[in-house]
Amino acid sequence: MVTQLDDVVRLVRDVFGPDDTIGVYLHGSAVLGGLRPYSDLDVFVLVRRRTTAARRRALTDALLAVSGSGGPGGTRRPVELTVAVQSDIRPWTYPPRHEFQYGEWLREAYQRGQTPGPGPSPDLALLVTMVLRGRTPLVGPEPGQVLDPVPFDDVIRAMAAGVPDLLAELDTDTRNVLLTLARVWVTLATGDIKPKDSAAAWALDRLPERHRPALAHARAVHLGEEHECWGPLSPQVKPHAEYVVREIERLLPRD
Repeated sequence: MVTQLDDVVRLVRDVFGPDDTIGVYLHGSAVLGGLRPYSDLDVFVLVRRRTTAARRRALTDALLAVSGSGGPGGTRRPVELTVAVQSDIRPWTYPPRHEFQYGEWLREAYQRGQTPGPGPSPDLALLVTMVLRGRTPLVGPEPGQVLDPVPFDDVIRAMAAGVPDLLAELDTDTRNVLLTLARVWVTLATGDIKPKDSAAAWALDRLPERHRPALAHARAVHLGEEHECWGPLSPQVKPHAEYVVREIERLLPRD
């Protein structure tokens, strides 16, 4: 049976061809403990050379057809697909650079004709680390043969750099922001990169009682145990996030 993941791999190979494609790798929830009802399909593509605007547009159009909107009951999951040129990240430098990134949060912009392009991408520090730990090639060799390990200090720098953007989306993407902040906290505290539900469980054990309900709801929705409804919990969301950010800041290295 052809799966959604098969479709993603096929379109990547169609766009880049065998000469440019080094490897296609699954990462994220699928390799960190299993897909949950709201999990994306996270795919990383490593290529040999820079691409073109025409190829990036072709890839965007194909992903619009393959990627789903997410949520329980949907037939297709959202796809998050990142492309990097090997020479941009091997040898490893910070900040790294991606060649292309597709995510459902920008679907409307893509439909209006916007095409994701190259640029600095600190998030690649975490992504490449997950690819190396997940060891799940869909095409090509084991990731350790074609990628350099990322210094943990750069993973920390990337996570810290992403916190302001997370907080800016607190009202519009509450569940994901709270779960991601929990993951940042646990990674800084333990050096481990956990699935979002496991990160939330770790954080819940360490939160004061008044700051637990918001994260508990985010985790339950993520697991498909509750329907998403923030109304009664809305007043608790910002104080919870502020508390976790203070814990994150407390763990960051001092200059």
